[in-house]
Amino acid sequence: MSAGRWAVGGGAVVVLVATGAWARWPSDADPRLWDQVRPVVEARLVEQARGSGYGESEPGLWARWFCRAEAVDLDEQGSLVRAGVSTLCLEYGVRAGRLVECSGAEVPQVLRLRREAGGDYVVVSQEEPPEGAGSAEWLTGHFGLATTIALDTEVAAGPLESAARTHFGLPADSPVTQC
Repeated sequence: MSAGRWAVGGGAVVVLVATGAWARWPSDADPRLWDQVRPVVEARLVEQARGSGYGESEPGLWARWFCRAEAVDLDEQGSLVRAGVSTLCLEYGVRAGRLVECSGAEVPQVLRLRREAGGDYVVVSQEEPPEGAGSAEWLTGHFGLATTIALDTEVAAGPLESAARTHFGLPADSPVTQC
């Protein structure tokens, strides 16, 4: 799989991939730390995705973004955390009582977070690979060779679909269609 997953808009599929493989080992990140920084990372992703999807241009869909991050590597030094993550953001809406997926992308990223005096984390920087040339080099430079060539895994869309169904008040088994 390449650095981006895909995007769907208006019925057409737009590929958002960069050259180079995005693959990772299963993470051995500190679960306690990941539980603290994950909500901050995912909130940042949702904030950045707003305004970029096809569904948002269709008022009747009531489209909304849902994002999930999976830790690839996590390093804490003092009040700073470096989080290497694989991210998936999907835009869902509702049409005729059915959940519709309108846009989305899966992208590896490196975020740096700082722990504030109250214990909360804030994102202080965020990087992702360039599209096209340079992507493979970026991945190797930010995640290491073993991580980028180890195995190909994707962030599961199931939790995002479930969150969207709940948000829109749809049954847990309602199917997902494309915009």
